[in-house]
Amino acid sequence: MKGAHLEKLLTQRMPFGKYQGHFIADLPGNYLNWFARKGFPPGEIGKLLALMHELDHNGLSDLLAPLRAKNQK
Repeated sequence: MKGAHLEKLLTQRMPFGKYQGHFIADLPGNYLNWFARKGFPPGEIGKLLALMHELDHNGLSDLLAPLRAKNQK
């Protein structure tokens, strides 16, 4: 995992589905869990969703807080 991947979680928006337009980092855990059960989509969006699922599932979402603060400036 690279820092650039973490930054993308805060800048990449969900391109489809129920949460279309929401940042990947802001997707609810139950939605990420659904993808984990059904399968992540191919490509970069799938990799980002899988990364966010891992962070959320393991209680590591707070790792994004410094990046959120940096992006809000």
